[in-house]
Amino acid sequence: MAQLSVTPQPIGIFPLPAGYLLLPAVPGIEAVQGALLQGQTPHNWPPALRFFELALAGETDAAYEALAGDASPEAAFNRFVLRPDPVQYLALSSEFTGDLRHLLDVVAYTLGYLAIPPERGETQAERLAFVLMAQATHALEQGGGERAIGLLAEAVQAARPSSPVFAAQLLGTLAETKYNFLGPGPALIQQYQEAIRLLESADLAETRAELWLNLGIVYQDMAQGRRGPLLEAAKCYQKALSVLTREAQPEAYALAQTNLALAYLAMPLQEASDQLRMGIAVQSLREALKVYTPETHPEQWASAQLNLANAYQYLPSAHPEENLAQAVELYEEILAVRRPESDPVGYARVLANQGNALAHLGIFVHAAPKLEEARRLFQAQGESEAALSVNDLLAEVKAAQQQARAEKQNGTVSTSAI
Repeated sequence: MAQLSVTPQPIGIFPLPAGYLLLPAVPGIEAVQGALLQGQTPHNWPPALRFFELALAGETDAAYEALAGDASPEAAFNRFVLRPDPVQYLALSSEFTGDLRHLLDVVAYTLGYLAIPPERGETQAERLAFVLMAQATHALEQGGGERAIGLLAEAVQAARPSSPVFAAQLLGTLAETKYNFLGPGPALIQQYQEAIRLLESADLAETRAELWLNLGIVYQDMAQGRRGPLLEAAKCYQKALSVLTREAQPEAYALAQTNLALAYLAMPLQEASDQLRMGIAVQSLREALKVYTPETHPEQWASAQLNLANAYQYLPSAHPEENLAQAVELYEEILAVRRPESDPVGYARVLANQGNALAHLGIFVHAAPKLEEARRLFQAQGESEAALSVNDLLAEVKAAQQQARAEKQNGTVSTSAI
């Protein structure tokens, strides 16, 4: 019966499929094993581990070919990981025992060959954490958030002594799961910070960036308009954006840029540096809109476009009229794709903001009907407070219109008298 010959294993550390591969007992394994457990890519690989090197480089087919002729149980397991096949799974499941069988069943569960993950059995350390991670995934699929949190917490403790980098990633998953089910809290900040610290020496920059992004979200969600947490959130997003790129990680990049902008826009203008932050917020939203389009991300696009237009209205500038005109155009683009039937309140908010910008430009003849339509929609949806706010703005617009007409009449009389 085939059993696992090398422990601990660097499972769960690297992106798939390398994150599921096992190390066989070969000369020089200790040095390579130590580096991999620290999340680092070794410089010198034993020839027998060429497959792992290729897998880390994303060359899956070449990694599979490099295992040809290797009769070890780990090689059979690794070939299955690299080229999964249900028939091969059945053959290996009758051969493997102990930890090796448990790990095989976790991979099979991930592939959909098994309906439920394996039980923990006698598995220990990072292998147990690997099994518990699969059990937590299954619990989440069944709606068992509390059970998933408990399993992930146990997985972190199981992995920590032998594989702290794997424990760090599990800790990040635990914090994210807690956030999704229980909301933000100081404990999540500590968990994310610990996960980032454990990954400091690892060659896993993208993983750290995702943790920074999630930490920023927690800070921002807890801020409630407070400057300190918002500044912490902004620092986290900047850390994430030092790694994330629009080309390689477009979704995470756009989210980080959007959240950075919102953190800055939520801060009151108290210091001279706050005006600079407003400018950064505008640039960040522009970057996000290079990823978000009406066709690919309609909701995210509309939100980023709306925030950008709002930012232009209040952006300090020597030429405010240009910013206001830009805002009016951005609002118009949103109105062109949104429909009042599907989202009357959201549509009304865009109309109200556009009417406000037009009023500040002195274009009252266009501002008034926009505001009147916004008021009507708000009233129809029971948004009385929003309707009253628009009503006040309409009163100011009408007063300004009357003043403009009076000034024009006075100017005409005065000119004719001359």
